[in-house]
Amino acid sequence: MAAVSGPARLQRCVVSPAGRHSASLIFLHGSGDSGQGLRRWIKQVLNQDLTFQHIKIIYPTAPPRPYTPMKGGISNVWFDRFKISNDCPEHLESIDAMCQVLTDLIDDEVKSGIKKNRILIGGFSMGGCMAMHLAYRNHQDVAGVFALSSFLNKTSAVYQALQTREGALPELFQCHGTADQLVLPSWGAETSATLRSLGVRVDYHSFPGLLHELCPGELERLRSWVLAKLPGETGGALPVTLISRARTFQEPVPRSSSPLTDDKRAALS
Repeated sequence: MAAVSGPARLQRCVVSPAGRHSASLIFLHGSGDSGQGLRRWIKQVLNQDLTFQHIKIIYPTAPPRPYTPMKGGISNVWFDRFKISNDCPEHLESIDAMCQVLTDLIDDEVKSGIKKNRILIGGFSMGGCMAMHLAYRNHQDVAGVFALSSFLNKTSAVYQALQTREGALPELFQCHGTADQLVLPSWGAETSATLRSLGVRVDYHSFPGLLHELCPGELERLRSWVLAKLPGETGGALPVTLISRARTFQEPVPRSSSPLTDDKRAALS
């Protein structure tokens, strides 16, 4: 299992705010995907781009590296895993290397004038796990964290870091489908319970019948949470047309629209 260092600067897909930029959201994709791919998937689910009046959205792409669950095949993943399970050690060498690379991305936002408490970090599946490591171990002063269909290993370094924490911790927004067969709902629930026991405020949402995928209702709730954490100058309210349009989508999109992540490919192999 080789360790691969990340590039000095990640490729990124950026959605600029419609108005004055006063906050930033970093959205990390799942295994084998890309920043552009995640943006495209979200646009398909919502039937429109995820955009805000004052928040810049950054979709970075993980660099290609050997991925053990794919028998060493090359994949765009944030870190390596020994296997897709919550009951095994974490590959901390690759996780820590990527934390350093993603810290550069956060620093870029700070240098542009965005305060750390106006930055949200989150992701889907592996991206959510990476976001929890990045925020709770390295950047506890960000505005919040979100994890969609994600989990932490039972002996995660995140839990160890929080045992010696000082001060307030960013809130976690967490969503999980009850029919997820790749990242089991029990793994997500256990992650939520353990983080709560360590002082993290968790806003947990369960979606009946949802597989390892995104759905409109989930993204609508995420959008509302983002605006609550990063309000604009007038409270961060969305235009009425966008709110009404988003609320017309309540059912999960067809299963075929969910991209086949490399974790899914590994599970099927």
